[in-house]
Amino acid sequence: MADFADLSLAEAADHACNGGALTLLEACLARMDAVNPTINATIWVDREAAREAARSADRTRSSGLLHGIPLAHKDMYYQAGRPCTCGSAIRRDFVPEITATVITRLSEAGAYAFAGLNMAEFAQNPTGHNRAFGDCRNPWNPNYITGGSSSGSGAAVAAGITYASLGSDTGGSIRLPASACGVTGLKPTQTRVSRFGVMPLSFSADNVGPLARTARDCAMILQTIAGLDAKDPTSADEPVPDYLAALTGDVSGLRIGIPTGPLMDSAAPSVQEAVEAACAELAKAGAIVTRIALPLMDAVSAYVGVISRVEGATIHNRWMRDRSQDYAPHLAARLYAGAAIPGTYYVEALSRRGPILRRFAAEVFSQVDVLAMPTIPTELPTRASTDVDVYAAGGGDEGTVARFNAVSVNTRPFNYLGTPAISVPCGFDTNGLPIGLQFVARPFAEATLLRTADAFQAHTSWHLQKPKIPQTA
Repeated sequence: MADFADLSLAEAADHACNGGALTLLEACLARMDAVNPTINATIWVDREAAREAARSADRTRSSGLLHGIPLAHKDMYYQAGRPCTCGSAIRRDFVPEITATVITRLSEAGAYAFAGLNMAEFAQNPTGHNRAFGDCRNPWNPNYITGGSSSGSGAAVAAGITYASLGSDTGGSIRLPASACGVTGLKPTQTRVSRFGVMPLSFSADNVGPLARTARDCAMILQTIAGLDAKDPTSADEPVPDYLAALTGDVSGLRIGIPTGPLMDSAAPSVQEAVEAACAELAKAGAIVTRIALPLMDAVSAYVGVISRVEGATIHNRWMRDRSQDYAPHLAARLYAGAAIPGTYYVEALSRRGPILRRFAAEVFSQVDVLAMPTIPTELPTRASTDVDVYAAGGGDEGTVARFNAVSVNTRPFNYLGTPAISVPCGFDTNGLPIGLQFVARPFAEATLLRTADAFQAHTSWHLQKPKIPQTA
């Protein structure tokens, strides 16, 4: 049974179509029972409803792309009648009356959700610390961060609890846990996927996307959830291509740019070496690898912080007045700071977004098709060394905040730009923790990203490595 928990989503879908849906679910539940005491990846589980869904799938044998697939998602996707904590004490008992469009679309494709996964409180930190439900812990070494805020998604996929998971990404929250936990995570273009029924963090930077074991698995999820949604007026009316058909394995002539400057040059030596080696593999497969300078990155980094803080403060304004004691100290500090940013700064950050993206696309994507860089530029830090709440209370050391902030410096810019990005595993650091390789492309070029990531995984085996997690009897 444990072997079934280690299947890729694509492999699991083949098995479910042949009457193996209940077998898949029981394998996931058994794995969860064995490893969750170590990694703390789940917040709630609905076993009986899941078993009924699996039995129904085995009876009906539908041809849906995800027929009979058990999934678990970051606990911020509304499902009518089910809990949705958003990783917070404030919403510990919240039960929504609506269902997120992406959950509905996955259900229509044959999948069902059996658990809600741990996450950073209200999706607002890059490490996976959580005061309300306990820190999610890295399957490769529980002392290290999982990445956040989709911490449970990264850990659960890596550990074999679920075949894929929806995360959310406002500053890296899909890509960071994918990198830290050694799985694949895709942040689509801003507006590519509906956000209806998803707890917001920042109206202008939130994205919905999958974490899974392979690029092909991510393509299966994106194929299902992408597209215009009448319930979300911000969703894009752009045709949805056949992402699976794009996975040709051919990268001949694909132009890959490695950024000069801090995104690459400030990375730890082990991380730089892994990224360079990954790009060399793609070059062997026919890609053309060059170095390229990225324009306006200082402005991009500054503006994304303004937008996410102001919009976060707006969303949480009432609770911050009435229940400020229920926020973790680092999150309360972030929200109070957002409330103090002048409106003129916020309007400037929004108004400059379009012109900056146009210049970035003109200067960068006229020269390359895909950018390649580290997802997390540092070697993965420990949970203790990045616990900013402990530091605020007088513990830790003076490098705590710097280590905490450094986790997401390479992912945040692409939330402001709205470009799609994907993280794939490409090696291990000197402590044996996964290293992530981030690819970035022009808006709505997810097919190019997925083709690049899939080709890389066809020539390497990093995505096949699995953590050895202590299991309970």
